[in-house]
Amino acid sequence: MAISPFTRLVSAALLALLAHATAGAPAAAADPGRGEARPTGKNSIGIRLLEIPANRTDDPRSHVFIVDHVNPGTTFSRRFEVHNASNKPQHLQLYAAGAGISHGRFTFAPERTGNELSSWIRLNRSSIALPPHERASVRATVTVPTWASRGERYAVIWAEVSAAGAGKQEGITLVNRVGIRAYLDVGPGGEPPTDFRIGEIVPQRTEDGQPRIQATVANTGERAIDLEGELSLSDGPSSLSAGPFPVDRGTTLAPGDQGTVTVLLGDELPDGPWKFSLTLKSGREDRTQTGTLTFPEKVGTWGLAASVDSPLTLVVALVALVTLIVGTVLLVGFRRFRARRKNVPDPA
Repeated sequence: MAISPFTRLVSAALLALLAHATAGAPAAAADPGRGEARPTGKNSIGIRLLEIPANRTDDPRSHVFIVDHVNPGTTFSRRFEVHNASNKPQHLQLYAAGAGISHGRFTFAPERTGNELSSWIRLNRSSIALPPHERASVRATVTVPTWASRGERYAVIWAEVSAAGAGKQEGITLVNRVGIRAYLDVGPGGEPPTDFRIGEIVPQRTEDGQPRIQATVANTGERAIDLEGELSLSDGPSSLSAGPFPVDRGTTLAPGDQGTVTVLLGDELPDGPWKFSLTLKSGREDRTQTGTLTFPEKVGTWGLAASVDSPLTLVVALVALVTLIVGTVLLVGFRRFRARRKNVPDPA
């Protein structure tokens, strides 16, 4: 049964954003992630996207982030919802701030530092007083100037609450903020392609003995990618199978960037060799790499790079399989033909 976009949205992992504290200034929250952002703590607030473009209903990223491609001079809007999950009233500040991608991570500017994209975003409400466990809808309008240059830009729409610390935290401002990422590509014509390639895959034993793999990924397209996925193992010692094991989330690559994803596996897995299947996804796009790997025996060490199945190898295997099937059919047919000939009497 096909999984609907709504089911994918509901099942998306909810990111807990922790309150940070700094003397004399608000502290930035953790990186806004997938799904509805729900921080822990007494001043708990959440945020989630309510609208997506009609042409992106099959794109899981568009259900949690603002992801779009528009021409210069375009104006569009998105509704989102903020939620007071605490037992007391909360006064939320709402604003857009700058963001970027660096070293394989989606990064956000400190406090309210803006950038080009955040300057194009206007919210119909800059603050909201929410009673306990209440929700409110907010509209963000993005106005792209006619002179905007081609390229992808990044920003975050934040909801923030702050309070003065008490006791040992007196004199410290405590801040919670949760956000929705925005990935906006600007340019004439159709949307640029999204593409990526899985490179070298290396097994490892961590310092505590757990098996792990690290895969190199190159963003070969023209849009940023947020990677997730899973790894499955089969044909191991004693014909064991294991998994699927989820890929550690958090890797975001800008166009032209290269980074890594990791998968932490179960404690009791033997070294191998194993056949593996690694599938990575970003939005509508997914790529799968298969091959054979063996984990190192010694803890805290890396093993040899996995032997991967190249497309040529798969083609050769497919041709060999087809040849075998055709040969078998021909052989069976020839034997039946000879048997029938033997049973036919010679003409008088």
